[in-house]
Amino acid sequence: MNNGKKATSIEGSTLQLSTKSLPSGRFGGGFDSTYMRRCLQLARNGQQNAQPNPMVGAVVVCEGRIIGEGYHVRCGEGHAEVNALASVKKEDEHLLKDATIYVSLEPCSHYGKTPPCADLIISKGLKRCVVGCVDPFAKVQGRGIQKLRDAGIEVTVGVLEEECKNLNKRFMTFHRLKRPFISLKWAKTKNGVIGLKSEERRAKHHNLIISNTYTQMLCHKRRAEHQAILVGRRTLEMDAPSLNVRAWKGWSSESHQACLNGRVVTDFDKVKGKNPQPVVLGKNVKDLPEGWWCFETIEETLSALYERGIQTLLVEGGRETLQAFIDKDVWDEAFVETGEFSWAEMNREEGVEAVFAPTLKNAERVEDAWFMGHQIEQWRHLS
Repeated sequence: MNNGKKATSIEGSTLQLSTKSLPSGRFGGGFDSTYMRRCLQLARNGQQNAQPNPMVGAVVVCEGRIIGEGYHVRCGEGHAEVNALASVKKEDEHLLKDATIYVSLEPCSHYGKTPPCADLIISKGLKRCVVGCVDPFAKVQGRGIQKLRDAGIEVTVGVLEEECKNLNKRFMTFHRLKRPFISLKWAKTKNGVIGLKSEERRAKHHNLIISNTYTQMLCHKRRAEHQAILVGRRTLEMDAPSLNVRAWKGWSSESHQACLNGRVVTDFDKVKGKNPQPVVLGKNVKDLPEGWWCFETIEETLSALYERGIQTLLVEGGRETLQAFIDKDVWDEAFVETGEFSWAEMNREEGVEAVFAPTLKNAERVEDAWFMGHQIEQWRHLS
């Protein structure tokens, strides 16, 4: 006895929806939110390979039953709506005329690497479309919604809107502010030291390594999630950082360019470097490494990265560079690691000058996490 409930399998789990209290055909209120949450869950599966496109999930529902679902897997391939509708079994296709499609981001209305998703929804004869948020991309921006309405499809917009926007905050920032989404990152001792002054002292004191093996891995994970990494001139000249991804497999600037040029990279091991684009900020940079980009000002940097399609930028230091972004109010999130020791506890030698961490402004702490005794705080910019 199932007490009037229908079950639909969702990747190994079972979602139970009571059919007794559901109106026939379309659902509203809490059920819209339930299916939109499933869209968000699906969308996150595209976090690594959908770039530079947004993460999008879609669910097709009829009479309280999910008959199709999908997400945008990889740049250049089918969008979430295409994959969701393609997953509908042949015996369920007759249900589409009474079905609702839920999608976390507005269906596209233009021809890109794939045909417009709005046209596909119309051709399938769906009755209703529920949209999480409007697509800020200039070629969409409400046109997909209007196309559906003009075709007689009922459209509801704004279900879990903030969650949908936050999922693609990088994509949203890039198109809304015409600059990359900017993440700041540094590690400090318990008493706020992030490094040592002068090349000789850095060499003598082993460059003050603060992160442990676990947080170093998280650092590389964060690098893999960004398309470009920036340091200041002094950091480049004194530390000669590689800025590559060594402890995590992920995004590469080369694959980004290949995707933008219409060729999809599926084997990251065959992509030279597998690393984000290294960038240095400063004037009169000596011996710029091959493949690096150099810009003199923050404004020039952000403008150039935007023009080159770079949606995400990780700023790793040093202190003056990090503080410059903070003082100009051009940052979006920050990750601050605090180690288990203080500088004074490690080395009390007189004459050793320490560099102290930058000071965040207009910031709100949103999360704390602990990893093998090290604390990582996540902050967001209050714009």
